[in-house]
Amino acid sequence: MIAAEQSAYSYLSAYQDLAPSLPGVDQPWLQQLRAEGLAAFAERGFPNIREEEWRYTNLSALNKTVFAPVAEQGIDAAWLQSYRLEDAYSVVLVNGRYVAGLSALSGLNDGVSVRSLAEVLAQNPAALAGKLGQAVASSEHNLVAFNTAWFADGVVIEVAAKQQLDKPLQILHVVTEANALVVSRNLFLVNDQAEAEIIETYVGSADSYFTVSVNECLLGRNAGLTFYKAQLEAAKAQHFGGTYVKQAPDSRFAHHNFALGSLLARSDIHSDLDKASACTLNGLFVASGRQHLDNHTRINHLQPYAISREFYKGVLDKKARGVFQGRVVVAEGAQHTDSEMNNRNLLLSADAEVDTKPQLEIYNDDVKCSHGVTVGQLEEKSVFYLQSRGVDAETARNILTFAFANEMADKVENAELKGLLLQELLARFPAMNL
Repeated sequence: MIAAEQSAYSYLSAYQDLAPSLPGVDQPWLQQLRAEGLAAFAERGFPNIREEEWRYTNLSALNKTVFAPVAEQGIDAAWLQSYRLEDAYSVVLVNGRYVAGLSALSGLNDGVSVRSLAEVLAQNPAALAGKLGQAVASSEHNLVAFNTAWFADGVVIEVAAKQQLDKPLQILHVVTEANALVVSRNLFLVNDQAEAEIIETYVGSADSYFTVSVNECLLGRNAGLTFYKAQLEAAKAQHFGGTYVKQAPDSRFAHHNFALGSLLARSDIHSDLDKASACTLNGLFVASGRQHLDNHTRINHLQPYAISREFYKGVLDKKARGVFQGRVVVAEGAQHTDSEMNNRNLLLSADAEVDTKPQLEIYNDDVKCSHGVTVGQLEEKSVFYLQSRGVDAETARNILTFAFANEMADKVENAELKGLLLQELLARFPAMNL
């Protein structure tokens, strides 16, 4: 038996013991969803490089260790506090499970509900029927299928119509155990004319583990959701995080994705746009050593008059590898679509590599669409200019690199989050004498 088959077999064998303890075992609609995910994973295992949308990212490292779910464990409160944003509500998931005692939701206005997914499935499962699995199906790819079968908990956030989340809400995903399998499913419901700002932060105090997180976002008419993701996983972690969005007419979705941690990580952001809706995707990935960071976006313009803007940057050093696959699809009936995509990459080493694949699929001739890509190194003229002003060569290169990356951090409007990101960026540059 080849390694990939052996790995899938090990997970499938363990699943038989795990399944009875998963939430929603008495709900036929959820069991059907789980069965579909399990069948897809049983057929093909983890995605592999023979699949077009995974051709640049080899997940064979997942076959070397069979990660296993773990129970909630104790956590270093001071360490956690260093990642917590003060002027924000917070939800803490430890090893994929909602921990009310560590979360801070005092003062949450009446129009906003924040609950454990497992709790909702136990107390009012009908509230989730027809919503889980609406933004993404198990057929998307096998990590989504895996998540659908294996998830044990997550968070459900709902903002009622015409209500506004008065402060940002931070979701802290924390892993504390080595070789842990952490699978969470999260549902965000922003109803008609409602507004919310959500900040996801992924961190780990353990060394090696596997995170598989899927977010589904359902936006009502004229609703607005600003979403930040800070992926700061441990140095040997494996990470998959997917955010899938359904936008109603006139809705607004903005996603800011910062991928800085983990050994191997993949981030999916997909959105379906209805009439006159707007989608903004910004991202920065910074990798060094042997890190591999993959970013996959898809914007589906399904109806007329929608607008999308996408801007991603990558900084790669030593033997790191980065991937950007951005795809914009304009449907036949989506007249007057306005879409722009841009990807810029900076290579700091001759051994660093980036694979960039922007795609436009246009099935309508009444549109305005463009895309652009650049891959390059620091300009020696710029380095020399700073040296001529008394700056040593190493600091000059750090200043220029930081300026390149900081453009994306400057798009973050939340001052606390921006400070955390700048701190993480500075820690990842080769010298601290900026």
